[in-house]
Amino acid sequence: MELSFSELRTKEVVNTQDGRKLGKVCDIVLCYPENRWLGIVAPNGRAFGLKRNGLFIDLKNIVKIGEDVILVNIGVACKGGKRQNACPNPPPPPPMHERRSYEEYE
Repeated sequence: MELSFSELRTKEVVNTQDGRKLGKVCDIVLCYPENRWLGIVAPNGRAFGLKRNGLFIDLKNIVKIGEDVILVNIGVACKGGKRQNACPNPPPPPPMHERRSYEEYE
């Protein structure tokens, strides 16, 4: 299935754990050197006018991308009844490789 970012950002993100709407996709996270898609960012039901970070959703937590909704499986109950996100922050960037000198390209 091919999907552009403009199509992806029109889809509502819904958590399958509790049925909560997290908002529409506001960003995607890509890993440039490896050309991999790491995940999406949803506003977590908060308004964009407020200066708060979105919720990073790892690619492994995306259950299904449908025609008008993206189903995700995030949040697990922990001790004490509090919820914690399965992946609250994006993974750290991969280590940078040493850059080649310009002479190698000639």
